[in-house]
Amino acid sequence: MAHRQAISEFAFTSRAKLDLFEIWSCIAKNNEQAANRVESAIFDACSFVLKNPLMGHVRPDLTSRPVRFWTVTRYPNYSLVYLPKTSPLEIIAVLHGKRNVRRILKQRQ
Repeated sequence: MAHRQAISEFAFTSRAKLDLFEIWSCIAKNNEQAANRVESAIFDACSFVLKNPLMGHVRPDLTSRPVRFWTVTRYPNYSLVYLPKTSPLEIIAVLHGKRNVRRILKQRQ
């Protein structure tokens, strides 16, 4: 896994770190360079929402928590779930869209 030093203004929860590792590992089985590109795009998305925390979408159909969702632009199957009013900005999940997002977020409360 191509580790990047996390920018101090955003932080991954331990579970979100595991999400990122699982995504990278799954892709790296077939193509490590592709896994690194996806990981880089996820970090770029984190940097974007750090600068624009209210740009993400609220999804009351998925959770009543005060989180926002941001789709990773280059890889739209992946989304960040984050708390926009925390300092540092807290990334609570990095999820593939085909997963049961409602169930996952409920388990992480």
